[in-house]
Amino acid sequence: MKRLIETKVVNPLLEQYGIPAYKTTGAAGMDLYACIAESVTIPSGKNKLIGTGLAINIQDPGLMAVVASRSGLCLKSQVRVGQGLGIIDSDYHGEIGVILHNEGEADYVVQPGERIAQLLFMPVVQVALKLVNTFTTETDRGEGGFGHTGRH
Repeated sequence: MKRLIETKVVNPLLEQYGIPAYKTTGAAGMDLYACIAESVTIPSGKNKLIGTGLAINIQDPGLMAVVASRSGLCLKSQVRVGQGLGIIDSDYHGEIGVILHNEGEADYVVQPGERIAQLLFMPVVQVALKLVNTFTTETDRGEGGFGHTGRH
């Protein structure tokens, strides 16, 4: 059963590009569109914030939204979500913006209505941190850091 998430159009251009929706029954994410009136150039190695024209009201603190890169855009043009993943907290009601980063050698031009990222919903577990001097359990790894377990 799908949860209903209140959604608001904050830029009327979105209505011509399309309200995000799952494209297939097995899709995990919905495409987010560049809700811009004219093209925006992202120089090589730089970031740009692109509005999506969409705001959501998750309401449930046990749920968050995640903005993730589109694999095709990253593979073909080396353009990805700038901070890795964008987190949308359940109490944020503003426009969803996507920080796009251009890792390619050439400038990238974002076109109005272009699919620029994906929106996913995931559960949240909030915890309380308890400060200790020593952990109560031991592990095989212990304090072994990056690469500690080898390459294979």
